[in-house]
Amino acid sequence: MASESSAVTAEAGLAVRLREIDVDRQVDLRVDPVDPAATRIGEALGTPLPVVPNTGSETVLWLGPDQWLVFGVSEERLRAALGDTPGSVVDVSANRVVLELSGPGAREVLEQGCGIDLHPRAFGPGRCAQTMLARANVVLHQVDATPTYRILVRPSFAGYLRSWLRDSATAPARG
Repeated sequence: MASESSAVTAEAGLAVRLREIDVDRQVDLRVDPVDPAATRIGEALGTPLPVVPNTGSETVLWLGPDQWLVFGVSEERLRAALGDTPGSVVDVSANRVVLELSGPGAREVLEQGCGIDLHPRAFGPGRCAQTMLARANVVLHQVDATPTYRILVRPSFAGYLRSWLRDSATAPARG
């Protein structure tokens, strides 16, 4: 599943693992969350669409009041659940690379280039946000309490962000 993996330990003892995750499909879904089609789509996914801002699961991330990013499900399946309801289903698989950063120092690495509060009281497992990380637009999703973060970034920025994450993990701690 992972196409690249590397362990990085910083001088300050920040141990993190960085790898690229191959995601079968990424589909952008737009539908009114109160429409019965949203319930049908949730049934097709096996989990309801998250309606709490900036939350998600392994299958679906909330991106806006009527927008979700769905993983591993075909467009056809989502279109069938959408039916004739106004909305859209678009395959965006080529739009983002998925990097995974995990380990005890992962949050500290991300905090060096991200303006949102990543402290567990504000951003814990199941949270996601569209934000800037090291000047690159990303979707950031905390998967678990390890912590493990999935970072979705445009392919043209993936190499840059990969290098930035490695450099940030190995930089001396700031005091």
